[in-house]
Amino acid sequence: MSSLRPDLARIASLVPQGARVLDVGCGSGDLMQVLETERGCDARGIEIDAEEVARAVSRGLSVVQGDANRDLADYPDGAFDVAVLSQTLQTAQRPDWLLDQLLRVGREAFVSFPNFAYWRMRLSLLKDGRMPISRHLPARWYDTANIHHLTIADFREFLAERGVQVKGSWFFAAGREIGGGNANWRAEHAVFRLSR
Repeated sequence: MSSLRPDLARIASLVPQGARVLDVGCGSGDLMQVLETERGCDARGIEIDAEEVARAVSRGLSVVQGDANRDLADYPDGAFDVAVLSQTLQTAQRPDWLLDQLLRVGREAFVSFPNFAYWRMRLSLLKDGRMPISRHLPARWYDTANIHHLTIADFREFLAERGVQVKGSWFFAAGREIGGGNANWRAEHAVFRLSR
């Protein structure tokens, strides 16, 4: 699992052995590959980018091209043990709808996202007065796919308002996992394990 990004490695380590998994926004399938080969999972993926779908399929992975903003509605209730949404929530047209769909098609969900309240982002805004560019938010404000910048505190409130249970949370900075104390300003990105 060391070849995976830290958030994906953490998710892979927590997915139950042999689980049925849907990876939403799976890219070229790095997480799916590990889940299948190291965890014995039945991993499926949905990805909007045709080139990434082609890469995943060429690796022997079961990936379809689709838009999570609408196509998750086509999946049956409880079709998967786990649904994964990694570094994609901030690009969703309707994050509330997308979260509901994840928790409808999966018995539990893992959601990871970049934390806009990370101290380096705050400092950059304070110092430069412009939207920051970072490793996890690498595009300029006008050409980014990110349409909903969020913080860990925002996400916790969002979950509480919807009655979503947090089964676990993990935080990362500088490519390493860090403790949860003051994560809203210390973490570059977060992973949450969720259920209804």
